[in-house]
Amino acid sequence: MHVRSPRIVNFFSRPTQHSLKVYRASYTNCSHSTTHRTFMASPTRSFWEPSKVLVFGGGNFGSCLADHLGDSDHNVYLWSRQEEVVKSLNEVHRNPIYLKDHQFSVNITAVGPELPGKTLIDDMDVLLFAIPTQFLRENLTKLQSYLDRKKHPLLIFVNKGIEIGTHALTLEIIADTCGTEIAKAATFISGPSFAKEIVQRQPTSVSVTSFTDSEAQRAAVLFHQPHFRCYTGSDPIGTELAGALKNVYAIAAGAADGLGFENNTRAMIITRGLAEMTRIGTAYGADPIDVFGISRGGGFVYDMQLSDQQNYSVGFRLGKAKALILLLIVWGVLLRMILDELGIKARIATTVRKDIQTAVRELLELPLSKEIDLPSATGGPAKQLMEKLGLY
Repeated sequence: MHVRSPRIVNFFSRPTQHSLKVYRASYTNCSHSTTHRTFMASPTRSFWEPSKVLVFGGGNFGSCLADHLGDSDHNVYLWSRQEEVVKSLNEVHRNPIYLKDHQFSVNITAVGPELPGKTLIDDMDVLLFAIPTQFLRENLTKLQSYLDRKKHPLLIFVNKGIEIGTHALTLEIIADTCGTEIAKAATFISGPSFAKEIVQRQPTSVSVTSFTDSEAQRAAVLFHQPHFRCYTGSDPIGTELAGALKNVYAIAAGAADGLGFENNTRAMIITRGLAEMTRIGTAYGADPIDVFGISRGGGFVYDMQLSDQQNYSVGFRLGKAKALILLLIVWGVLLRMILDELGIKARIATTVRKDIQTAVRELLELPLSKEIDLPSATGGPAKQLMEKLGLY
């Protein structure tokens, strides 16, 4: 007999339709600030009405979000390109590769390995993409013909990263493949959220951002529960950029720990990394204040200190081995090209591609500088992207 993952306290037990209705109603039309606002009820859907959700990606994060939505009594379909995952989820409600100790919601129906067709997509209220950024363009190209540009499902993206070769953020990939109207309505979820803690219902908060406020609110309503708080915002470019950059700083923090450095060094990398992220985001066109928000500052600090976090682990092994690995070469070269285009310096971000001992020595030998030194030329790439979307 399978037992579901342990819950932390009774308060976070599986919600009922009545408890969801009462809890969410108490937050209707509340607001916190112009930057991050607690969700408001959708004007077109009752906030406790179940939705039909199709999740693309049966990996760690896609699986945990599918479980979260299934336990909220939504009807969830989870697409995986791995036949064993599809079979196991449908037969025993287990993912044999990711979160293997967890029994998933009975409200999840797995589909695949072939991509879902137009019939299933037309029946969905929500499409959620948890596909790695490097494979997103290929899959959106195949799916775009099924999307009605004027009347399409709520589109949510949780992937992070910058596309190698094009330097494109997810927002630009969406515009290239599905058109500018769909890109403007796309919603992005980001923040300090570990998959295994989400399925255990540990308290979590995320940012939900979109250029279309009503779509961000719809996504927040869909996900929001007592243990999973959603805050909406209107800077998806900053959210995406920070989500990609923090991976590099997590590698740097892991490498420093692997070398045997302790708390002072980690604190230095965290504070200087936040300064670099602010500088890069400002040059790109993101709001510099938002770097300290949930998806940026929160996710950044989270990734820098978790031994289970993938990028931190890569850095830690690098520090122990004192050698170069291919992943860091790719990350470092890509970031260096982007920073050269922006005309700014970010020492920690660009030294991850070097011999770790050389990188540490060069960082410590840098001349004196201001704590926060924002670039004079700002906003070029973001302006170009917003012009492409007709928002500038």
